[in-house]
Amino acid sequence: MTDPILQAYREVEMAMERFTLVLHDHVDHLRKTEAPGSDKLHRMANGTKAMRDSASIYLSYAKYVAHGMPESPDLVEEDLQG
Repeated sequence: MTDPILQAYREVEMAMERFTLVLHDHVDHLRKTEAPGSDKLHRMANGTKAMRDSASIYLSYAKYVAHGMPESPDLVEEDLQG
């Protein structure tokens, strides 16, 4: 696949990783500042887990597409960062 497509995939991958880390940091902050059992803490913790899982699914398919949708997903390089 073309370099611009692979570069765009890498940018999305990095942005999703950053977003997930920022959400995780926010949940850690809420754990320190909200009352135990807080509804806000519970919702944000669950939402953060859902975003992490959704991002993983999205990125898995995006990586497959960025590599030109080969007949076998096994043909997709394991690490685009290198």
